[in-house]
Amino acid sequence: MADQPAHVACRGSAVNNMYVYVWEFIVPHEHAAAFERAYGPDGDWVQLFRRAPGYVRTDLLRDFARPGRYLTIDTWESRGHWEEFRARFAAEFEALDAKCEGWTISETEIGRFEAMR
Repeated sequence: MADQPAHVACRGSAVNNMYVYVWEFIVPHEHAAAFERAYGPDGDWVQLFRRAPGYVRTDLLRDFARPGRYLTIDTWESRGHWEEFRARFAAEFEALDAKCEGWTISETEIGRFEAMR
């Protein structure tokens, strides 16, 4: 490690850190209930994610200040687990995404993160 810059040598290994990705959704009032059912703690997305090893949890957040604004926070044991899920369940993922697309005005990826532990 002596040959590495300090900011690299001190950084923890990403291999052991959880992989988290965050999306923002804007949902019209008339589709809020269907959206919340599909993206909630026992919804269609969670049911699909649970079929894959490495899935940890999904949090659905509703904004107090902006009605119709939601965030989803999906947590996986590692980026590798998420990538394996996406490859293995690509068809199911795309079908569910198409089903849910009509409930939103917009979908924006906020980012992909590693949970520091």
